[in-house]
Amino acid sequence: QSKGKKPLFVQLVLDNIWNLYESVMRRDKEKIEKIVTSLGLKIGARESRHADPKVHLNAICSQWLPISEAVLSMVCNKLPSPLDITAERVEKLMCVGARTFDSLPPETQELKNAFLKCSSEPTAPVIVFVSKMFPVDAKALPHNKPR
Repeated sequence: QSKGKKPLFVQLVLDNIWNLYESVMRRDKEKIEKIVTSLGLKIGARESRHADPKVHLNAICSQWLPISEAVLSMVCNKLPSPLDITAERVEKLMCVGARTFDSLPPETQELKNAFLKCSSEPTAPVIVFVSKMFPVDAKALPHNKPR
């Protein structure tokens, strides 16, 4: 960078995205056509002729860099395997609030073993974990309150 060179990420990734964005927003048909053919994309005439250039940009980007594939591959690569979970963690996930694992009904306690096995057999119970996160101001968190 000291000699005025761009970082590699900028050269290989960001410059390409910025060039595409500028070309579409300026409606440079020759450059857009060159980009689309070099990427091997098929953009419909409806999206190409739309009055809003963001529709055209969305059509190109959704084929070039599909978000669903990116998110799925990131989840598969980054999230830990359910088989690596500890028994203590399973108990914490199954208990809500101040309840203890021992206070749960016996049928629910039996699900702990199924949770740990993570079996795909047809007779295995289906376990779904639903979580809801609420945004909270950082100042409202206990460790940020003045003592």
